[in-house]
Amino acid sequence: MSHINGTMMQYFHWYIDPDVILWNEVKNKAPELAKAGFTAIWLPPAYKGMAGTYDVGYGVYDMYDLGEFEQKGTVRTKYGDRQQYLDAIKALQSCGMQVYADTVLNHRMGGEDTEVVKATPFSQDDRINPKGWAREIKAYTHYAFPGRNGKYSGFEWHWWHFDAVDYDDFNNEPNTIYLLDGKVFDDYVALEKGNYAYLMGCDVDFQTQEVREEITRWGKWYLDTTGVDGFRLDAIKHISAWFFPIWLDDLEKYTSKDLFAVGEYWYNDVNTLHWYVDAVAGKMSVLDVPLHYNFHYASKSGGNYDMRRILDDTMMQQRPTHAVTFVENHDSQPLQALEAPVEPWFKPLAYAIILLRAEGYPCVFYADYYGAEYEDWGRDGNRYKIVLPSHRWLLDKFLYARQNFAYGAQYDYFDHWNTIGWTRLGDEQHPKAMAVIMSDGPGGSKWMEVGKPNAKFCDLTEHIKEPVYTNEAGWGEFWCNGGSVSVWVQE
Repeated sequence: MSHINGTMMQYFHWYIDPDVILWNEVKNKAPELAKAGFTAIWLPPAYKGMAGTYDVGYGVYDMYDLGEFEQKGTVRTKYGDRQQYLDAIKALQSCGMQVYADTVLNHRMGGEDTEVVKATPFSQDDRINPKGWAREIKAYTHYAFPGRNGKYSGFEWHWWHFDAVDYDDFNNEPNTIYLLDGKVFDDYVALEKGNYAYLMGCDVDFQTQEVREEITRWGKWYLDTTGVDGFRLDAIKHISAWFFPIWLDDLEKYTSKDLFAVGEYWYNDVNTLHWYVDAVAGKMSVLDVPLHYNFHYASKSGGNYDMRRILDDTMMQQRPTHAVTFVENHDSQPLQALEAPVEPWFKPLAYAIILLRAEGYPCVFYADYYGAEYEDWGRDGNRYKIVLPSHRWLLDKFLYARQNFAYGAQYDYFDHWNTIGWTRLGDEQHPKAMAVIMSDGPGGSKWMEVGKPNAKFCDLTEHIKEPVYTNEAGWGEFWCNGGSVSVWVQE
């Protein structure tokens, strides 16, 4: 990572209004985002999805169509067209920010034509034991991309480029995956359901050389076309882990630059994430999913969470160099597939943890920064209106503190059930110190060492108006309100 104290923003959420051209919005906001302290922006998938302008980007249809061809009922994607995307990337980079492209390599959806192929049925919940004999199925496995007509790549996808599908046009059985003739499920994937290679759509077969070559060709084309600085890789627990180091090496050699890569391995177990980072030879960071769940449970506990344990069993604690820390994202937000929201009252505490400590590469979620309102159906069949409040005022304060005060030695005071804190003592370039204190229960105070004798500290959050003065030994008694966080910085 080229930036000290870098911070990325996930610049979208699931329910962005398709009438908004997101690429134009981020282009226009680039100077403001850089000024706020963001050093990298993760943009949503930019290629054509099966649902056209309504596709958030994960129903991948054509990875070469960045909003340029009339396909799936539209030229533009949900977020705009190709030129608007390229302009947005240039604008962000010209403000000194890196751009990470959301990349979905696991599956394809929305093929034009069916092909008849033999396949063996498996239950969704057991990918080890077939639930019937092999039989002929009719699957939408031919992707010819007629709207693009061979521009950029003449590659067409056929059934032999995939290992499984979940739909048979002859005789579809619900809750069934069809393993195609001569195929096995990919290896080095998550072991949930026996083998979690299959997620959705036409599952790309990474054990086929033609496929690996095409995905590498696409990667080179994408870097040439867009100039992005790295990738956020979707659904990596469903893709053979051995593929990524090879792919990233090829791309880095091709561009002669270091590419940042973070993978989404959605599993609440830190040992699994260690296994994965080792399996990809440390070439990728991972989203710190266990930390997100700690925040989720703490926010639901109404002050009865042991805050001394908030970092336990997380990548932030155990492998900070490979941890991308986050509070919320498009999958965990209310009404989404992996719904496990962090309650609004706790979000400032969680963001202070990821933004003001030394460990990890933090990611701020668009809907937490700008706020969001949307409606959707819940799992219970009822419709809900969701309002996610904007935390921008506080987040801007935290970003300012991160840029100016989050340096040097870090002393931890994780010694009380509710009230925890830490101090940062500064370094030669950033000599001023900072003390952070928070409580998920009643307000309180804590004596903490900041290494600055007889100095004045003020609460950046403005939650507490009176300043704190340190004693001649460089210790001060710092305060916070109940269910709140205060960030004390040296005047």
